[in-house]
Amino acid sequence: MKKIFILFILFYCINPAFSQDDLKALLPSDARTITGRLPNGIRYYIRKNTKPEKRAELRLAVNAGSTSEDDDQQGLAHFVEHMAFNGSKNFKKNELVDYLESVGTKFGAHLNAYTSFDETVYMIQLPTDSVQIMDKGLQILGDGAQNLSFDSLEIEKERGVVIEEWRLGQGANERMRRKYWPLLFKSSRYADRLPIGKKEIIEKSPQAATKRFYTDWYRPDLMAVVAVGDFDMKEMEGKIIKQFSVIPPKTNLRPITTYKVPGNDEIIIATATDKEARYSEVEIIYKQPKEIQSTVSDYRRGMAQQLFLGMLQSRLNELTRLSDAPFLNSNCYYGPLIRNTASYSCSATSKDEGIEVALKKLIEENERVRRFGFTATELQRQKIEMMRGMEMAVTERDKTESRNYAREYVSNFLTKEPMPGIEYEFELTKKYLQGISLEEINAFATNWITDGKNCIVLITAPEKENTKIPSDESIKTIIASMKTLDVKPYIDKVDDSPLIANIPVGSKVTFSKRIEEFNITEWNLANGVKLIFKPTDFKNDEILFSSYSWGGWSVYPDSDFMSAVIADEIVDQSGIADFDLNALEKKLTGKVVSCSPYISELMQGFSGSCSPKDIETMMQLIYLYSTAPRKDSVAFNSWMEGEKARLRNRHTDPSSVFSDSVAYFMSGY
Repeated sequence: MKKIFILFILFYCINPAFSQDDLKALLPSDARTITGRLPNGIRYYIRKNTKPEKRAELRLAVNAGSTSEDDDQQGLAHFVEHMAFNGSKNFKKNELVDYLESVGTKFGAHLNAYTSFDETVYMIQLPTDSVQIMDKGLQILGDGAQNLSFDSLEIEKERGVVIEEWRLGQGANERMRRKYWPLLFKSSRYADRLPIGKKEIIEKSPQAATKRFYTDWYRPDLMAVVAVGDFDMKEMEGKIIKQFSVIPPKTNLRPITTYKVPGNDEIIIATATDKEARYSEVEIIYKQPKEIQSTVSDYRRGMAQQLFLGMLQSRLNELTRLSDAPFLNSNCYYGPLIRNTASYSCSATSKDEGIEVALKKLIEENERVRRFGFTATELQRQKIEMMRGMEMAVTERDKTESRNYAREYVSNFLTKEPMPGIEYEFELTKKYLQGISLEEINAFATNWITDGKNCIVLITAPEKENTKIPSDESIKTIIASMKTLDVKPYIDKVDDSPLIANIPVGSKVTFSKRIEEFNITEWNLANGVKLIFKPTDFKNDEILFSSYSWGGWSVYPDSDFMSAVIADEIVDQSGIADFDLNALEKKLTGKVVSCSPYISELMQGFSGSCSPKDIETMMQLIYLYSTAPRKDSVAFNSWMEGEKARLRNRHTDPSSVFSDSVAYFMSGY
């Protein structure tokens, strides 16, 4: 009895949040992270992480972006970001970039920044084996926070750079985005504050307007410094405090305003076409109130939402594999539309003449879920997948790249995204996942999917004769008819038979060899296969494999060229043995395994990966792809129709035309 009592006390001390079923408990911050706030208001996040070794990721996050611009500053939030690399108190003109590239930090790859509606973030990766370089890196961020020079000559030079960036962004997607964003964000600040701004303001804005934005919004109470990497945490904390405490707090602060996208009682329909667009796409968006994740209950709700999305995505994927598929691919999503407004959405890429068919099918599948919900077998599979994903994340936690932690901390500062740590999330998942019921998951459909309130239908398509965009009235009629659709419950077809009914006898090893220098073992099998095995420690829960034999599509005559080139993709989409691709995916639930055939110019073989615990399944897949590829006319027709649709507008895409022309020229026509 005494031993049991002691064990209980130890467990309670280690896991105080799980001592009782208290869903109101606040999510903690990861204990491996040092966080703090300087007297001037600057927040900081520090974590030691050794992937990659002897490297550190530094961030300066500013909680202000294009929505903070005045009318005469549209585009200047982004312009200030550019000016951060063009001279400061300690780095004159181009000295900053020149210095960083001299120590191996390349602009773009390791040194970059971005500006969005609500934030501006600067990113630097540096080597940590030099104290001087790390100190310089913090000094660069410190200069960005308070000491930019805004030299008039540099401003004039940078105008052309930003205009060129603006010009390069004027492709089909950007042109269509500028048409539909005013409707997507109707009656909100986001509709007229695109981060790239207005060309005429970038070209002619006075120096004072740029400096005014910097003075107003680059201030300690709106900033955070992030440092993640292979260094001593306490030492790094001291450096950050020393570098950033000298920045004085500002007075007479302009209030930072948060903006929402207001609701709409009637359906908003936004359509945009462009001559260079490659695909027709339709999306149904339902605006939702922003949700804050701060408690265990919030985290549990998030798990339920992901289960909903995972099950619906599986159903949509099945539809793309039909001979007469209603769309080429699809996606469902729940999360931020912008910072203070969420959305639930379903989107699909369709044939140019099939936009209305795709829209109707998305509506139908949403109504099927709203009316009948999901099945118990679907839910159980999705729970297995979620649990397996968390197990992998925990197993690989010491292999997480520093940039991923840095991204998480920036999000915590900007949007209060929780950062409890993967171990804590794993414990929450183990504790609450199985208790999530079908009823609470199905309730999301009722809450998210409306008859038109807060609904936006967004359609983008190539501008050409055979593109058939339904009229606004047709779209409204389709949405209004949801509740009268003749929809039947989803039937979850599951094949319980094993992948291989009779496991074959393995081939004997006829020869083995060790290459100690590279820790490699070779085996020759009696059937002629040669195996090469090498242990690595790059990942904790992953085995990679590839195979090859000489041949490939080059050995076929020209008349069979196209068949040989596409054969591997069609086999990959067809399933194996008695399992079509839908049945195979269900059969592999909870297994971390992939295996695909390939045919290249000179070789053919298989490649894939698995968790060590699933290596037997991977070997079975290799065997079945070798001995029992599936001849599936449904999969063949589905692939062919999809490929035709993907190629149909390739000639309208400038980048595709350019790459094809180069290949044509380089191959001697």
